[in-house]
Amino acid sequence: MTVHILPPTEPKTVPPPPPPFGRARKRAAHAFDAALDDAELAAARSALAQGRWQTARSLLARTGDDWDRRGHRVTVLAQEPYCVAWTRDWLLAEPDSVDAAVLLALAQVRRALRGKQKPVRAREACHTAAALAPADPTPWLGLLMLESALGAEGEVRRLFDEVRARYADHHHAHHLMVARLAEHRVGAGPDPLHEVYDFANEAAERAPADSPLAILPVIAHAERYRVLAAAGHEPRDAAASAHWTGRRARQVMRAAFDWWLEWEQEGHPRRLIDLNFLAHAKVCEGRGAEAAALFHRIGEHATPSPWSYPDRDPYPAFRAARDTALGMA
Repeated sequence: MTVHILPPTEPKTVPPPPPPFGRARKRAAHAFDAALDDAELAAARSALAQGRWQTARSLLARTGDDWDRRGHRVTVLAQEPYCVAWTRDWLLAEPDSVDAAVLLALAQVRRALRGKQKPVRAREACHTAAALAPADPTPWLGLLMLESALGAEGEVRRLFDEVRARYADHHHAHHLMVARLAEHRVGAGPDPLHEVYDFANEAAERAPADSPLAILPVIAHAERYRVLAAAGHEPRDAAASAHWTGRRARQVMRAAFDWWLEWEQEGHPRRLIDLNFLAHAKVCEGRGAEAAALFHRIGEHATPSPWSYPDRDPYPAFRAARDTALGMA
């Protein structure tokens, strides 16, 4: 038998595998957790991502008519990418579930805001949920979220009134309205009499003494700064802007900080959003000791807004402000 010996071949150079899809070549940006410090919500969201909608069902049943907490939990669950599919499975198992209908509606709002489906379908889902739960402001909150981004002014105000008719001090709804009103009359430049300040002050005065809406004037100040800085009317470095150091601004910041010292609402589901806005304002005002006290309460629960204003990378901005206030820079 003849044995044929093949000549040696040149070794092939194998290129390294490409990085996994979506992995940046530099360190990935910090992922903010919309659940904040709600461990039950985070657990339900993780279960929902795996198709186990029963945990979300139990969570929403326990939440009941704590409307701020219900709104927070539903909007966070609705951000889960497969929420629509898993909630439809829930509805197949329990066609009369009001909680499932509300969650499906808010999930469709999220998809519409991301351009993944037509807004008309989200509107229909919200109205269906609202008919099933006439006392619940959450379907109307979903509509307000949608129209705040896409709708006409009259419709936004009407939807805000629908939310308030069911829960007058709705935290998320007031934040949405402040962000929308802050965008009015951009060309007017800095204006201490702008309508967003009046709206926030009136809401704070109307609310009960222990309501976190006491912080709303600070939110209004930050949202108006976002608009003015983006239009070139204020420096893009918030700490360099006189927006935070005028007499009226200082009065607003002082009143909000004093309220926090007296009434700190440790149980409110969205309090960490307020604390991030208040800490940001104190940093911009140059009140480092007060900012430090707030950062201690915030811990690692940073929120994208307002640290991203007007167009900053929010987590480095948060870390730099926190480290300076805490003396770690």
